[in-house]
Amino acid sequence: MDTDALTKGPSPKQQSPTSTSKSLPSPPTDRPLSFHNAFRVYHREQLSNSSVETPVFSPSTTTTTTATKDDAAPLRTLDDVRDQVAEKIAVRALRKVRLVDEVKVAVVLTFSKKDDAQFLRQVAEHLHRILALKEYLFAIATTGAGPTSLLICGSASVHVQRAALLASSKFVGRIQPLYDEGTRWIARVHKIGWTAYDEAALWDVMQKSAQRLIDPLLPPPGSRSIAQVLEGARTRLQRVSPQQAFDELHDAAIPMPVLLVDIRPQAQREQYGAISGSLVIERNVLEWRFDPRCTDGRLEIATRYDLRVIIICQEGYTSSLAAAALQDLGLLNATDVVGGYKAWKEAGLPVEIAPVWVAVPEV
Repeated sequence: MDTDALTKGPSPKQQSPTSTSKSLPSPPTDRPLSFHNAFRVYHREQLSNSSVETPVFSPSTTTTTTATKDDAAPLRTLDDVRDQVAEKIAVRALRKVRLVDEVKVAVVLTFSKKDDAQFLRQVAEHLHRILALKEYLFAIATTGAGPTSLLICGSASVHVQRAALLASSKFVGRIQPLYDEGTRWIARVHKIGWTAYDEAALWDVMQKSAQRLIDPLLPPPGSRSIAQVLEGARTRLQRVSPQQAFDELHDAAIPMPVLLVDIRPQAQREQYGAISGSLVIERNVLEWRFDPRCTDGRLEIATRYDLRVIIICQEGYTSSLAAAALQDLGLLNATDVVGGYKAWKEAGLPVEIAPVWVAVPEV
């Protein structure tokens, strides 16, 4: 056998007649493949590794999520909707929070719902869940044409009870308590939210109820005792004795009008006696009778600021405060009688004062 023929391959005459071009030599194995050839090799390998049961693009390489009837979300009920609304109101309340002595307070007015009391309980539960570790005090009221509900809830029952008492005082005759559950207080309320006063009043209730209590045995800063108030008033006055007051009333040389004003209540005048000729004006209307700026209820003589007003009371305490109040109005000549009516009587002065007629010169 010719070994050279085996090694050299077939001669051109032995090639297939259909072959019209000279075959190309195979590329060396160490030459890198082009992108097109690399893709063909990869595709061929994937086809060789696949089977009829396993497609080329199996779920392991491509994931497709298809919702089924079992995976569909369940239908929402009316209770679910109400709970969602309650949660939204709780979140709305959180956005209105004010801080009072480290206590979060807020007021929310919302439209009336069916079964307001139970709905407000749901709101309170959401607030408690959100603010479980915080101090808070909230007022939530439903508004509408008829009677609606008011919820006061908080982290501490003492805050809630304070707020309930203050709210009852703010809305006298309009609140009927329904449930007192310690940290929740629910009441029926009439016509709340119809005016701007209602919301402002609820804010005032929340803020005052959340304030920390001071030591009840210590006076608040800036406060004064009645002795200090009385002393301060008397430092501004030139007080007169009963005799000096009597003399001034009979002194025609004084250029301005002189008035003796008895501010005692009727019961004291009936019990201890009165000074006839004095001007009786009880304490609760004194400023309105003598203020020159006041046009409603002012005395006809009280149109000038130089009046000499001498105040007398039973023992000379209330009169000092009253005279200082007149000085605050601008009546700087106002003063009072030392010792009051008691000292007047002990001095032996008459209880009836004859009127003094000032001679008017003829023209």
